[in-house]
Amino acid sequence: MISVRSLVKHYKVHSRPPGVLAALRSLVRRKHQTVRAVDGISFELAPGERVGFLGPNGAGKTTTLKALAGLLHPTSGEARVAGFVPASREPAFLRSIMLVMGQKQQLLWDLPPAETFELNRAIYDIPRALFHDTVAELTELLELADLVGKPTRQLSLGERMKCELAAALLHRPTVLFLDEPTIGLDVTMQAVVRRFIKEYNERHGATVLLTSHYMADVAALCPRIIVIDRGRISYDGSLEGLVRAARPDKRVSLRLGKQVPASELDGLGGRIVSRTDGLLVLEVKPAAMNQLISAAIARLPVVDLTVEDPPLEEVLTEFFSRSREVAEEPAGGGTAGEKS
Repeated sequence: MISVRSLVKHYKVHSRPPGVLAALRSLVRRKHQTVRAVDGISFELAPGERVGFLGPNGAGKTTTLKALAGLLHPTSGEARVAGFVPASREPAFLRSIMLVMGQKQQLLWDLPPAETFELNRAIYDIPRALFHDTVAELTELLELADLVGKPTRQLSLGERMKCELAAALLHRPTVLFLDEPTIGLDVTMQAVVRRFIKEYNERHGATVLLTSHYMADVAALCPRIIVIDRGRISYDGSLEGLVRAARPDKRVSLRLGKQVPASELDGLGGRIVSRTDGLLVLEVKPAAMNQLISAAIARLPVVDLTVEDPPLEEVLTEFFSRSREVAEEPAGGGTAGEKS
């Protein structure tokens, strides 16, 4: 459904020091520097896949999504989405995709969302019967019945985002580009949006490419992730594979029935991450897991015990750090990360 081959997007940016003299000199001789926003990436997505597209700020995520949506022309390389070249912006291509950016909106500020829905119906030439069926479906899934008649300016951020998603999906696209769709939402609304995206994907077989800095979005929606940093892909595979590659150690949380002296924790075999109010968190290598759990149960007043992977935020931070260290090594020192 999505095929990207050696995609490159470079920008030439005017650069000058501050000050009046520098501004005057730039009128005669301008200096430029090249920003490598996307620097030769390749990947493919099958129909119906949900893929997380992760990376730090400035890594090239939004630039890639804009190129795939036809908003930017690539410097070189090629991309195809649903069989179309995005930069050509053919009407059939535009009817097959949608791009939702959490920091931008299409809803008309002083009018109810229902008016934007009608406008989009006319733009996409949606048959009236199909339009009413789709609005009814989206209203049910997103619980919009009490929202579509209110002026957009009177809606909360979460309510506006739900209406934004509905407006973007009226033409039933088969490819969804989601750029930070839950940014600024509270945890309850984030869960609503995640559940809706998953249901839409399963109901219509839509392909989803998602960027988000909320790791809960990624863990809930994306069996596969692609990590991009400095315009290049450093990982393409399962979320579990990334965790194993970056932080293989496990987190063991022990809820204790009473406080114990620090001396009783010696020799358990793990590194203490935190110890607060009867909760002891240890980091342990997988090979030493059974030994640590047996020792803890035998020696400590354990009330509850959980074993988890490290937080995804820590995993990604560790992965970015390692990838950049490898990328900065002299030639022949290794590759910039893991691919699968």
